[in-house]
Amino acid sequence: MSELVPGGNLPLPGGTLTIRVPGPFDVSALVTDDTGKVSGDADFVFYNQPVVPGARLTEESLTVDPRGLRSGASRVTVLVTPADPGTPLGRLPAPTLLVSGPGGRALARFTPPRPQRETALLLAEIYRRGTEWKLRALGQGYAEGLAGIARDFGVDVTEDDAPPAAAPGPDGFLELVNSVRAAAGSPPVSLDARLAGAARAHAADMAAHGLLASRGTDGLSVHQRVTAAGYAYLTVGEHLVSGPRTPGEFVEYCLTGEQSRATLYERAYTQTGLASVAHPRTGDLYWTALWARPFSADGLARTTREVVELTNAERAGEGLPPLLADAPLAAAAQAHSDDMVARAFYSHTSPDGGRPWDRAAAAGSTRRTIGENIACGQRSPAEVVRGWMNSPGHRANILKPDFTHLGVGLAGGGEAGMYWTQLFGG
Repeated sequence: MSELVPGGNLPLPGGTLTIRVPGPFDVSALVTDDTGKVSGDADFVFYNQPVVPGARLTEESLTVDPRGLRSGASRVTVLVTPADPGTPLGRLPAPTLLVSGPGGRALARFTPPRPQRETALLLAEIYRRGTEWKLRALGQGYAEGLAGIARDFGVDVTEDDAPPAAAPGPDGFLELVNSVRAAAGSPPVSLDARLAGAARAHAADMAAHGLLASRGTDGLSVHQRVTAAGYAYLTVGEHLVSGPRTPGEFVEYCLTGEQSRATLYERAYTQTGLASVAHPRTGDLYWTALWARPFSADGLARTTREVVELTNAERAGEGLPPLLADAPLAAAAQAHSDDMVARAFYSHTSPDGGRPWDRAAAAGSTRRTIGENIACGQRSPAEVVRGWMNSPGHRANILKPDFTHLGVGLAGGGEAGMYWTQLFGG
């Protein structure tokens, strides 16, 4: 059985999964497509609607059969609330997610950081990546309970009382951002509720402690919050700022620095989320803006192909022949990037001692010479290849005459955002 950490993921076997959260908790689920939105209220699985196609809720457990989900469904997000609606999760034991497969075989366990004042928690998601289904641990809390979660996922919620006033929201933010991007020749972005939720959580942590930081006091990086919010990405970026009083001032500030301006203009981003939270004593606003492109199998293929093309352009500049794409090397490279995210490490040697040539052989490669480049944090193929070329050891691999083939893998969701792997063979 795998012990998962926030952002960790696990391939799932075929068949029906059983999910339990022992203790004084109610389990619910949301069925969504790649946009992260439900197609209607019928995609909300809870005590008043315990059965939908592919999912069934009983008093003891939630069962999910990915093959039986409605057409277009690609994700099931599992959430918990206190059995007593008036009790914050912080007063209860930390919920533990237990997942078993066909025949009752234990697959995974996940206990998130203990919530505080939150009244609902996104625990995990079962999601499709290509033709496979995987489990990802989340741990994103909501202070508004099921109503806040349902609203962010597109479920219609009617409440008698209006929610309390919040810090200045993104009024006019999207229009201003897209105007600035258009002037720079970049395509427009759209707002995404999951990115906004992750931005809100990170801004709240910074404001509570009066500290601008990419890692929160709860140990989660801003990139891990994106994953914990249920957003799988191909690339991600952020702005962390304090001081501006309005979204307009925030955007103006982001235009003043070369790196922050490049993030604002980045053509790869298609979605964004913005939040600001006031410091409880000074009233200063702490801002988090998140920028991303959601994961897709086609997008992954395009990105890895671009890394190969840029690598071969560097070789061509030195009079070397191009490296040919290699399926076993690509499979091993992708598996290593996924593993670094899932098991929270960054190394050529995996926690169980596996080395690049071991991974290549396990994937079916018969290449006699193996080399590997890894990187984390870079946001585009151009950035990662440029970084490798600026490092003597990585540059030597790219320009090694003996190498004839190349596989590339990348995965998002770890502390540093994107994790890249090049696996060379000759």
